[in-house]
Amino acid sequence: MTSETTLQVRDLEVRFRSQGGYAHVVKGVSFDVARGEAFAIVGESGSGKSTTALALMGLLGKNAEVRGSVSLSGTELLTLSPLARRKLLGDRIALISQDALSSLNPSTTVGFQIAETLMVHKGMSRKAAYARTVELLNEVGIPAASERVEHYPHQFSGGMRQRALIAMGLALEPDLLIADEPTTALDATIKAQILELFATLRKRHGMSVLLITHDMGAVARLADRMLIMYAGRAAEIGDVEEVFTTPAHPYTKALLSSIPSLRAPGARLEAIPGTPPMPDEKISGCPFHPRCNSVMPICNRELPEQTALTDRHLTTCFISQGNLAHD
Repeated sequence: MTSETTLQVRDLEVRFRSQGGYAHVVKGVSFDVARGEAFAIVGESGSGKSTTALALMGLLGKNAEVRGSVSLSGTELLTLSPLARRKLLGDRIALISQDALSSLNPSTTVGFQIAETLMVHKGMSRKAAYARTVELLNEVGIPAASERVEHYPHQFSGGMRQRALIAMGLALEPDLLIADEPTTALDATIKAQILELFATLRKRHGMSVLLITHDMGAVARLADRMLIMYAGRAAEIGDVEEVFTTPAHPYTKALLSSIPSLRAPGARLEAIPGTPPMPDEKISGCPFHPRCNSVMPICNRELPEQTALTDRHLTTCFISQGNLAHD
């Protein structure tokens, strides 16, 4: 890890204990997020992308087992005590969840919830914390901020609640902002405004952003690099422009092909056949081979290793490794 790396994740594994055994949800995922970079983790529901984000924050349940290494600017997170982790995460990592309404306390004002963060972590007086809260609400584009601090979450629209969560995330000026599906419940216009806000704030504050999403449009608009997850594994990692223009993994190609095209209105959408495997489902070989239209005999037997196509473009596929002749 270089001095310009904010987050380094190595061989992250997450499994959940249950009465029937273990469900492996994240399987050996590794990636870096550079300082000031927007990095996206993309995948279908159940791919493990949100579990990855929660594992970084230490917010998984007691039945979760997390292994590997997660380093924030040189500090190993997985070995921290609960108290040390709470302080570090509050000060240096912020999480914006996909459901703003359930993330905000309905019984207290939005202003108090943001100000409380400043009073607890920064030791600010109530007056100073509220003054800073008004500044933060103004920064994220909430009008009449001095009045809105006294309003409750139900008095905010969906887009405004999401802006309030972003203000809360910015309050402690974190090194890393994790945004888990931040535009899922928003209409197209509000979604575009929120993504533009993320881009503006990232440049203004110089912070890193980890975007968790299934929305390729959000990735194209905000992210610099991306990781495609499938069945808990990293299928492809690379610069957004390169992955979009020259995808190397069949799953990435299938995802991109399923996006409606403005150049062919009314054209039939291409769908990926089948469904993703369940976390406790046993599949030999590559986990994507039951749905892959480029499958080879080796794909049924062996799990491909990650291959570097360039210094910044990695994929986990036998085709990319030149194994076309295998039988």
